[in-house]
Amino acid sequence: MIAGMQSDEELDEADALAIGRRIRRLRAERGLTLEALAAEVGRAPSQMSMIENGRREPRLSMLRTIAKALGTSMDALLQAEPLDERDELEIAVERALRGGRLQALGIQPFRIPKSTPDDVLRTILRLSGEIERLHDERSATPEQARRANVELRRLMRRQDNHFPELEEAAQDLLRAVGHPGGPLTQRATSDIASHLGFTIHHVSDLPQTTRSVLDLAHGRVYLAGHHRGDPRSAVLQALTARVLGHAEPTDYAEFLRQRVEQNYLAGALLMPEAHAVAALRDAKARKAISIEDLRDTYSVSYETAAHRFTNLATRHLGIRVHFLKVHESGTITKAYENDDVNFPADRLGAIEGQMCCRRWTSRVVFTMDDRFNPYYQYTDTGNGTYWCTARVENSGQGAHSVSVGVRFEDTKWFVGRDTPHRGVSRHSVEVCCRRPPAELEEAWRDGAWPHAATPRTLLATLPSGAFPGVDTTEVYEFLDKHAPRG
Repeated sequence: MIAGMQSDEELDEADALAIGRRIRRLRAERGLTLEALAAEVGRAPSQMSMIENGRREPRLSMLRTIAKALGTSMDALLQAEPLDERDELEIAVERALRGGRLQALGIQPFRIPKSTPDDVLRTILRLSGEIERLHDERSATPEQARRANVELRRLMRRQDNHFPELEEAAQDLLRAVGHPGGPLTQRATSDIASHLGFTIHHVSDLPQTTRSVLDLAHGRVYLAGHHRGDPRSAVLQALTARVLGHAEPTDYAEFLRQRVEQNYLAGALLMPEAHAVAALRDAKARKAISIEDLRDTYSVSYETAAHRFTNLATRHLGIRVHFLKVHESGTITKAYENDDVNFPADRLGAIEGQMCCRRWTSRVVFTMDDRFNPYYQYTDTGNGTYWCTARVENSGQGAHSVSVGVRFEDTKWFVGRDTPHRGVSRHSVEVCCRRPPAELEEAWRDGAWPHAATPRTLLATLPSGAFPGVDTTEVYEFLDKHAPRG
């Protein structure tokens, strides 16, 4: 028996189209007609034709018989030299015709005559490829994006924003590189990349629409040479998709979920659960929980520390929390809550994209001159009093505030609980801040015409493509330029 071929079932994995082409080529070289070969192997000419056209997968015993009739070996049928260009072209077209995309359009497979010009076959392939591209170019309207955000936030709330399978994945990876625990070093980050089969390369021409690019064929991670953030975070976020086995997202909701999982895993690697929980429990016992301390202990950004705190606070400390990221324009860009805080939401329940109350900590912090120290505030709302700690961070998209908050009864565990700052937010009542006081509105409504500085992305559908907002042509040109040669 041929090495590697153990049964008829395994033969099903062979390429029936390629095998059929090799049989037809060998038959023609030997001057045999289809009928003559069919007679030699004891099959009807129609059955032999189906085998040659790849429409029937021959069993192992039949292949032996055909090979003997052609005076050749099984290797010549299964592991022969590559087919010629015409055969390869015909096989590619037949595969496309048998694919689900074309058949879903009512295009049925048909026999390709030898008289069909090569250019016609290439045109069919290009059209098939364009249909595949258009199918994969998934666009999401703002409403679809809001629905996806709502569903994801509900999942996070049900899980208390803690995902054991992602924590386990982080632990497995850290053990694999011999990390002893505690903050992740740059050397350990490099070890993780090496363990996953990647080398790290900083370049000056990274595509503008990307944070990083993976060259899966050559095992390379490309990062911007002028990257100002945490280099560990950049490397880990680039690699987490491979660790999690993520495939190309099929829709915007999956794209969004994958990003959340990738960011979660990166945070779990930077701030390992066992070590971070021990530190947080000690801080709780001292009534000295501080997001700043988490940030400084693990040398991460304030946002990363705040995110990680929401992963661990409820599950390990019994503290329910909320998180907000607000653009300097007042727009909420990220939100999480499991403490019954009442954030502004649209009719779908989406928080992202809504205007944060001007009296909430996340907006008030922008008015503070002191950006070195955190800002703390108690806010009275329609469903209780909340305490928040907030900071302002700058990025390429402008300044954002990042805040973490808890209900009044849990404030006792935190540094900053003695703040004198207080506010009142009634954003569920329109006159709180979404509409001006009656006397101001009466005085100015007919005498003012502001020109909105609304970001252009809020006026259009979300970017299309499997990875929304990424210029794939630019990415492919970049990879082709940097790929090792030879």
